[in-house]
Amino acid sequence: MEQKETLVMEQMEIDPEKNALELKNIKKSFNGDISFKLNKGENLVVLGKSGSGKSVLIKCIVRLIETDSGEILVFGKNVSSLEAEELNITRKKIGFLFQSGALYDSMSVRENLEFPLRDKKNLSENDITAMVEASLSDVGLSDVIDKMPSELSGGMRKRLGLARTMILKPDIMLYDEPTTGLDPITSKEISKLILEVQKKNRTSSIIITHDVECAKITANRIIVIKDGLIAAEGTFSELLKSEDEWIRSFFE
Repeated sequence: MEQKETLVMEQMEIDPEKNALELKNIKKSFNGDISFKLNKGENLVVLGKSGSGKSVLIKCIVRLIETDSGEILVFGKNVSSLEAEELNITRKKIGFLFQSGALYDSMSVRENLEFPLRDKKNLSENDITAMVEASLSDVGLSDVIDKMPSELSGGMRKRLGLARTMILKPDIMLYDEPTTGLDPITSKEISKLILEVQKKNRTSSIIITHDVECAKITANRIIVIKDGLIAAEGTFSELLKSEDEWIRSFFE
């Protein structure tokens, strides 16, 4: 088994007293198994080559894909063993930003954001409108509220997807390649927006990416996956100084 390189963590402004999420010996078409904890209020970046299982990993967290073995604990509850009703309650604590943004192209921007709020029986139309407008303001899209997704650029669609995910105020955010397909300037804007979401909402996040600049901007901590194992763990600056040439190559 490949030896994991463990590095001393720099001080992070997170709450270490409670884990938001913990993976224990997760196996799903990996050569090894993966275990790690996500601290409350932390941005954890998962790096790895294409096909290393990064996206599969976070889909297992919300049980879009079932694991072969292991435990996934969300605020102490084992997701793998939850019945449908309790699983749905737990899923509502988790926001998932897909690579595509998962927008409804037949709905306007306003309708896309209203949609997840419609099953909230205690919200009036005025409440819903206020929440939609506030969410769009947070991502700098107030002026496109009545446009269709097809009228938006790739970066704007990504921001809209984030606004729709965050409108329900999830405790945990899962980002699947949030900057894929975007130009460098827009990628940096999205990365900074992820950081703003963390600071404003104290959200705990896992960010799956191969974009090193995104990792540098957003990460409190980084884990690198190689051949189904966590090959290294640390901050960006620590991994940049790694003695392992393969690890260091990611950051140089």
